[in-house]
Amino acid sequence: MDEERFVVPVAGGTLSGHRGGDGPPALLLHGGPAFPDYTEGCAAELSGVFGTIRYTQRGVPPSEAGPPYTIESHIADALAVLDFFGLERAWAIGHSWGGHLALHLAVAHPGRLLGLLCIDPLGAYGDIFGDFGRNLRRAISSEQAARIDEVEARRREGAATEADLLERSAIVWPVYFAHPESAPPHPVEHIGVQCSADTNASIAAHFERGTLVEGLPRVDMPAFFVHGADDPLPPRSSTETAALIPGARVELIEDCGHFPWLERPGELLRAYQLFQ
Repeated sequence: MDEERFVVPVAGGTLSGHRGGDGPPALLLHGGPAFPDYTEGCAAELSGVFGTIRYTQRGVPPSEAGPPYTIESHIADALAVLDFFGLERAWAIGHSWGGHLALHLAVAHPGRLLGLLCIDPLGAYGDIFGDFGRNLRRAISSEQAARIDEVEARRREGAATEADLLERSAIVWPVYFAHPESAPPHPVEHIGVQCSADTNASIAAHFERGTLVEGLPRVDMPAFFVHGADDPLPPRSSTETAALIPGARVELIEDCGHFPWLERPGELLRAYQLFQ
């Protein structure tokens, strides 16, 4: 797929991204948080039905915007990207944490969205993290699990380094796939340490306030959820969240983990087309 590069000025710096595809405009929001954009393959799969705008969120190269790293600052960045392209409204397509961000966009600024497509999202309920953590440990050694615990403790203390977070990410990367032995190479080269800590703190604060649980029942737009049946982030993250949104629909992809466009090419597009 042919894409054009862009750089958008935002508060505190710039965001770097790519625009391509043909169809209604859609912001494609990657997961993490604090990872570089990895959604090129997702954009390519959806390029025939959406004109996608994908960018690396603040806090990690090649984007150069610094703190604050909060739900509110990430929302403001998404709106700034829409404004840069003169778009009053667009779809929000979010993967993992990006799906969570898309849900916050729908609650905070429903007038800017045409609809929601959430792919294996972190949903509206914070209690999902217990199941998620246990599932991530299902195919790693006790030594690897101990190292993850050590990194998590350092992260909570504010002492984790980028190398620590990259090591943790590489350990669990294969477990995100229904067949870990077939996982592609770990693609992440940078993680924004402060962005990771601060954005996760903001996520936790909004879970505590019930922002999405209270706000999503008032959302009035097309809302679709696609989730891998074997994702360590359990499918109930999608199903329970979709139940909050009037008319929302969910499609589970069998024999699939956290990255449908990598594991089951074509199934994400098929699932979306089923909703039409």
